[in-house]
Amino acid sequence: MRKFNIRKVLDGLTAGSSSASQQQPPPQHPPGSREPEIQETLQSEHFQLCKTVRHGFPYQPSALAFDPVQKILAVGTQTGALRLFGRPGVECYCQHDSGAAVIQLQFLINEGALVSALADDTLHLWNLRQKRPAILHSLKFCRERVTFCHLPFQSKWLYVGTERGNIHIVNVESFTLSGYVIMWNKAIELSSKSHPGPVVHISDNPMDEGKLLIGFESGTVVLWDLKSKKADYRYTYDEAIHSVAWHHEGKQFICSHSDGTLTIWSVRSPAKPMQTITPHGKQLKDGKKPEPCKPILKVEFKTTRSGEPFIILSGGLSYDTVGRRPCLTVMHGKSTAVLEMDYSIVDFLTLCETPYPNDFQEPYAVVVLLEKDLVLIDLAQNGYPIFENPYPLTIHESPVTCCEYFADCPVDLIPALYSVGARQKRQGYSKKEWPINGGNWGLGAQSYPEIIITGHADGSVKFWDASAITLQVLYKLKTSKVFEKSRNKEDRPNTDIVDEDPYAIQIISWCPESRMLCIAGVSAHVIIYRFSKQEVVTEVIPMLEVRLLYEINDVESPESEQPPPLSTPVGGSNPQTIPPQSHPSTSSSSSDGLRDNVPCLKVKSSPLKQSPGYQMELVIQLVWVGGEPPQQITSLAVNSSYGLVVFGNCNGIAMVDYFQKTVLLNLGTIELYGSNDPYRREPRSPRKSRQPSGGLCDISEGSVVPEDRCKSPTSAKMSRKLSLPTDLKPDLDVKDNSFSRSRSSSVTSIDKESREAISALHFCETFTRKADSSPSPCLWVGTTLGTVLVIALNLPPGGEQRLLQPVIVSPSGTILRLKGAILRMAFLDTTGCLIPPAYEPWKEHNVPEEKDDKEKLKRRRPVSVSPSSSQEISENQYAVICSEKQAKVISLPTQNCAYKQNITETSFVLRGDIVALSNSICLACFCANGHIMTFSLPSLRPLLDVYYLPLTNMRIARTFCFTNNGQALYLVSPTEIQRLTYSQETCENLQEMLGELFTPVETPEAPNRGFFKGLFGGGAQSLDREELFGESSSGKASRSLAQHIPGPGGIEGVKGAASGVVGELARARLALDERGQKLGDLEERTAAMLSSADAFSKHAHEMMLKYKDKKWYQF
Repeated sequence: MRKFNIRKVLDGLTAGSSSASQQQPPPQHPPGSREPEIQETLQSEHFQLCKTVRHGFPYQPSALAFDPVQKILAVGTQTGALRLFGRPGVECYCQHDSGAAVIQLQFLINEGALVSALADDTLHLWNLRQKRPAILHSLKFCRERVTFCHLPFQSKWLYVGTERGNIHIVNVESFTLSGYVIMWNKAIELSSKSHPGPVVHISDNPMDEGKLLIGFESGTVVLWDLKSKKADYRYTYDEAIHSVAWHHEGKQFICSHSDGTLTIWSVRSPAKPMQTITPHGKQLKDGKKPEPCKPILKVEFKTTRSGEPFIILSGGLSYDTVGRRPCLTVMHGKSTAVLEMDYSIVDFLTLCETPYPNDFQEPYAVVVLLEKDLVLIDLAQNGYPIFENPYPLTIHESPVTCCEYFADCPVDLIPALYSVGARQKRQGYSKKEWPINGGNWGLGAQSYPEIIITGHADGSVKFWDASAITLQVLYKLKTSKVFEKSRNKEDRPNTDIVDEDPYAIQIISWCPESRMLCIAGVSAHVIIYRFSKQEVVTEVIPMLEVRLLYEINDVESPESEQPPPLSTPVGGSNPQTIPPQSHPSTSSSSSDGLRDNVPCLKVKSSPLKQSPGYQMELVIQLVWVGGEPPQQITSLAVNSSYGLVVFGNCNGIAMVDYFQKTVLLNLGTIELYGSNDPYRREPRSPRKSRQPSGGLCDISEGSVVPEDRCKSPTSAKMSRKLSLPTDLKPDLDVKDNSFSRSRSSSVTSIDKESREAISALHFCETFTRKADSSPSPCLWVGTTLGTVLVIALNLPPGGEQRLLQPVIVSPSGTILRLKGAILRMAFLDTTGCLIPPAYEPWKEHNVPEEKDDKEKLKRRRPVSVSPSSSQEISENQYAVICSEKQAKVISLPTQNCAYKQNITETSFVLRGDIVALSNSICLACFCANGHIMTFSLPSLRPLLDVYYLPLTNMRIARTFCFTNNGQALYLVSPTEIQRLTYSQETCENLQEMLGELFTPVETPEAPNRGFFKGLFGGGAQSLDREELFGESSSGKASRSLAQHIPGPGGIEGVKGAASGVVGELARARLALDERGQKLGDLEERTAAMLSSADAFSKHAHEMMLKYKDKKWYQF
């Protein structure tokens, strides 16, 4: 074995990148001895990095739009993101490069295009006819701030209102400005002495496109005649306006105001409103005005053929409703429904049967965009129930604290989780189908099951089906159920370790094959769960308390003659079973009144009903030691075959046998080294390191220890009573002397930082020592100082013996070292294939076993552990170890370093995973400097190194994870998961897998005007906008006003745009088939006839004027 130079190891830990680079030769190291050559199949061309999909609720939403024909919903955010939703499973994420907030979105209805207005005064035209939408055109306003946009249905002219009160008109086909401008002073003329404020609303009269309604913030509304370029009417009210909405007949409109009132105006009566309503104001008896309320931020006015119109509004609550949740109010006839929301309302839209503004609207649902949720209300059912939301928007229901990703799981897992999760669904939803159902699914080329597990701040754990780039919640587990809930702050003296979220999940360890789940929480608690399809009632919750210590002072120890733990079977000979404990031990204090031996959380004493799904098997809690709270758990591993769970923190490591409910190992990190400790730790007694910390089996009060079975000299400490006798020297040393040195919390916190924490744990079946001739079960332990230590496990035979005989645990003396904290370990066989940890296949354990007993005995040991293994001595293994700085492949049993790769000199690895890809395996790393790298195994050849994203916050570091088949994910915002792939094959297939947003749909027929309306001009009046706004009549706009920027839409996008948005595009769509072609021809002929009739009408009118005053005899 290559000798380790201790000085070099320490240098590597402290030196800068310069010394490190001098120390290391080229990255790839040839084998130390002649290693058998392993054929590696992975090459650089197998790797390519790209984002795949983004799931979850759009973070910080700011705008909402809906295409009523395509049935697509768009949400814009304050960070310039755009999320598009179609039918469940059809979602799309786009991003504006500037990152400016989206203030408004406007669909070009049924055209496959969308206009976004941003806070940086840019307008963008998105082409939605491609799977990854792209910007076709952008327009940057240079001298004015954009405040409101309006695009009439089937028009190509976009009205843009500004902060100065002016309105500009943009041609959405060419994205150029028209010379036609409505100036604020022209619009208000002498009706107001002051500036009317920014434009807050623009809309055309549903019955007359030539009349434009303009709402100014100050309270002035103007009906502008586009043809005559002057105001027809001006409506003034002394309260600021927030929004305006038309009645579909175009004879009246409604305004919402800042004092919580609604005013309904008749178009032809500008003097005063027809009606003033204060929906939430208290009506005073003596005819006085109602008390002012909060502003009504938005109002919509929707009509129905068969009944009263709907008036829907947000805001407007009275000021005395303190603490009341945000509300949406639905007024229908005489009834008023106030619908409370969980979060504040960003925007809402009413979904209607028709896209035509001049027809009865027939509203059927309201989509409400909240700060952290999207709610859809069914207007057609009594009580206005909400629709069950099929999108995965509840990732952040409680903040995500950790994430794990598993690709290529056993195929029966998703159905099993779904079946237990289906019982958790809420009742009372609308019985109708989800109405946002546009787009088409992609072709799922990936057929393997994928599961994402998220841990949350409230202690919940969610399982998600993530197969084929979709996401659907399967099952939710509430881990806090096992603890007593604290009613108030006085009630919870023990949760000082964290002020809020004492149940937050920090680490998840899951074995998909056995379905064993283990979680570590922020209050230094570990819970082990088994999966069962049967409901059970647990009378007494099984619980262990563990006391992990850290030696930090120089003391005289009377027990220095104790043998070092290297040769001692640590705690293995003490198989004490825990008497069922109904509650944790009560708080005890040491001699100086410090809290001691109490856990942070109180386990429930009453029986616990456990539904089908994950059921608690054992609760383990670390306890306070001498006034110091337990340190948070930093690593965790569970093994279903061995029946063991192990966890560590900056104090040490503890191992628990969850079959027998006993603590097998409880050692300070220093004690793991025994006499081999290479580090100079001050201040610490050298003799101290050879003593196991007080009690190798730390368990709660009341545990019975059969003294005659305790072979270890330290076993007297097992039966610790709460009075803490003085003979427990190591415990008292830590408690008393750590504080005698300094009671200052700052000193102890510095000390914690410098401690060596357990950072990685891996159960495996391998060679524990150099002399081993066959592999055996063991635990590999990695620390933050770059040390790997091996603990040998001597397991009793399977079946009943496993429950009766003790597990013997002993440090093997094997120590390996790397630069930087150890992150991940894995093992390869002689051929370079991954050796998975042993597991026991899942089996329902809540049913009586009779015939299956023999089968159970056979299956209890799925991986052979006896020394008489069939494996030959010549068959070696490889240990793959990845640290924050480097990766090593160690040949076993010789422990020679076969390959070494310095991953980064100047940064550090945040996450490293050994993953399967293209029938091979590789090491994937994500660095703090934003690089994603992959390395071949076992030779650690660099295969991919791409700068992806810098570490901007700890959320990314905490949630980034790689999994098999080239998949990875991280939490990109508090509410969204970003998935990406580093597989070239997946990148190639991605286009096929993505859903299509745009599908060819015929626009519904326009409402029939009726014979008499057409004859007498009572129907909707059309307007030749081209004639009004085109360059020929209105001239060119000032070049300095706005700058046109061509978008990066690509060829596909240009083709989509070339057919023109609006009229031409509609015709192109109709020309997709023969009938469409005929309809297009008919439309053109009709247009020609209309223009011909119009010309004839004009000519006849001119003739009439010419001869109007002539007598009959003058002709």
